[in-house]
Amino acid sequence: MAQTGVTGKPHRGPGNWLAAVTGTTFGVWLAGAALADWPLYRGPEGNGISPERIRTNWVAEPPRLLWRTPLTNGLSSVTVHGGRVFTQVRTGGALGGTEHCVALDAASGRLLWTAPVDTANYPHGGVGSDDGPRSTPVVRGERVYVLGSYLKLHCLDAATGAAIWSKDLRTEYGGNVIPWQNAASPLIEGDLLLVNLNAGSQRLAAFRLEDGSPAWRAHNEAMTHSTPVAATIAGVRQVIFLTQSGLVAVNPANGAQLWRFTPIPYNTSIAVTPVIESNVVYYAGAYSMGSAAARVLAVGGGLTAQQLLGRRSTRMIHWSTPVAVGGYIYGLFGQTSGQLRCLDLFNNGEYTWQGPEFGTGATLLVDGRLLVAAEDGQIVLVEPDPAQYREIARFRATNGRIWNSPALSDGVLYVRATTELAAFDVAPPPPPPLRLGVAFDRAGGRLRLSVANVSGAPLDPGRAPRIEIRATADVTRPRPSWAPADVSLTLQGGVLVGELPLPAEAPARFFAVIERP
Repeated sequence: MAQTGVTGKPHRGPGNWLAAVTGTTFGVWLAGAALADWPLYRGPEGNGISPERIRTNWVAEPPRLLWRTPLTNGLSSVTVHGGRVFTQVRTGGALGGTEHCVALDAASGRLLWTAPVDTANYPHGGVGSDDGPRSTPVVRGERVYVLGSYLKLHCLDAATGAAIWSKDLRTEYGGNVIPWQNAASPLIEGDLLLVNLNAGSQRLAAFRLEDGSPAWRAHNEAMTHSTPVAATIAGVRQVIFLTQSGLVAVNPANGAQLWRFTPIPYNTSIAVTPVIESNVVYYAGAYSMGSAAARVLAVGGGLTAQQLLGRRSTRMIHWSTPVAVGGYIYGLFGQTSGQLRCLDLFNNGEYTWQGPEFGTGATLLVDGRLLVAAEDGQIVLVEPDPAQYREIARFRATNGRIWNSPALSDGVLYVRATTELAAFDVAPPPPPPLRLGVAFDRAGGRLRLSVANVSGAPLDPGRAPRIEIRATADVTRPRPSWAPADVSLTLQGGVLVGELPLPAEAPARFFAVIERP
């Protein structure tokens, strides 16, 4: 049962990977937390929630500016993957320019490439000189997917911006552009890209990521400015579109309708992403549309939506998607004021408090706290307390106007204003590095695994639930994609321990310890 090991120097990247070798079985260990990408509009799950831990002592230690890059006009958010930041911008005038997808280096803010994607033409105004693309690129692997204001859909090479495939949804399918143009971002679910192409009697559609070929089209549901969201409710994976008739949930694999909920008559524009809290789906609009919520239940082998909250026309949100915490909705309510309020989902949608006005900015849930991007350029941390408004801290991130949703990736907060992008270090102090121990018990036919601090200090019990072991037989696979090992870890004497059966004959297996954010 003797153990030997070889280690290397950590390096910055998708985790700091170091290796240990025991007998014929390789153990690979990770020091620090896994890199957390932000690949979709509003985060890893598209729901505005990040589990990443951040530093919150902003009064004593304000977020540190890493870089600031001027960008031509745009209302897009950003996505982050593989050391690159993606967003959309406008060049030229607001009534005759061009929309571009751009990639920047996440470490420096340096522009890596720019690719034209659509026409820039915003005749309805409403934003002024800052007007620009409303949609946000999404990313999977080495490909970026972009939907322009006039329904041009592109797949670009993430490293170069070169076109891989593209589709003009207007000329190929007869897609209609609504007033204020498309603001919805495409959604990646499985190997499909889902959009509302707003054409004919089959407007909801899915295209294959690989080549852009259509996978399915269904449902005569007119487009809004809302981005669809994927969720698992009542054990069923589904994609929820907010259309002009209301909420429509479909099976992402074939487009089959799972349920619908239509209590609010459409008026002018609706731009929030549906908000999921357990089995409840909430949405809101402006222009006297107000808000409503449905409870989704499994009934008779299918799903049905029952009204939880009927339409409350005074509960308006213009386009800033709120977040849900413990049965409460926290969002920037009002036609234009953007007042942070707490709404009780299970008490007839009543407000429990009404806080400061932040304008039509954005709201995320980060490390269990509300992160509010105020229209005037401030970023504010708020405790999600249904009893009262409790501000933790704030700092000024930009002097520009924020109508864009921020992003958080690997301890860096990306704040997009209409004319610039700034990156701030908000990472907490790194936890002590971990070491994975691998030992054979050949007599007992067991492989014993242990996870400990490199320093030998006992593991913090609060850290243990975030630690897991992953395994693969193919060490060339990207390590974050290794499968969780079928091992149960228990904390004993400040060390996590577990064991696996040792096969009599098997190829070398590779193990990794990874700490989730």
